[in-house]
Amino acid sequence: MGSVPNPLLFIPGDERLKKTEIEERTKELLIPILEQSELELWDVEYVKEGQDMYLRAYIDKKEGVTIDDCVTVSRALDAELDRKDFIKDAYILEVSSPGLTRPLKKTVDFTRSVGKLIEVKLYQPVNGSKEFEAKLLAGDDEEIRVETEQGELTIERSNIAKARLCYVEQEDEQAEE
Repeated sequence: MGSVPNPLLFIPGDERLKKTEIEERTKELLIPILEQSELELWDVEYVKEGQDMYLRAYIDKKEGVTIDDCVTVSRALDAELDRKDFIKDAYILEVSSPGLTRPLKKTVDFTRSVGKLIEVKLYQPVNGSKEFEAKLLAGDDEEIRVETEQGELTIERSNIAKARLCYVEQEDEQAEE
């Protein structure tokens, strides 16, 4: 019984790369581009949606990402990707901000979001709840610590199905003056 090869896995004699290797090599290309513009890399993902492959780069900066930032990075990254030519399949390149309600996936996402309000969905309930909003107090590779209305909780990272920043509307300070 024969098996069908996975198109995202490296097969000897095949020039295709693993999804994770494409993401890592793209990150390597992005770092110098972002440093020139004082931007930081939030994430890179190479995913299939429908029949299309997407290479997405999420960029950020303290004062917020502009459309011009995305265009500049997209053009520079596109030129580098064409020059290196390590992605053999057709793909669509997208460069954007991770958004106001950005997902928190990696340890660095949690550590840079300490002090902010987050929404957490769990696989297994903690204190009788699988979903809540809380202030993020700390986060590392193993767990996060949050403050809820009921008090502080420690949640194992392996129990987190989804976590993201909550959108908090800022009051217009000029309107008060």
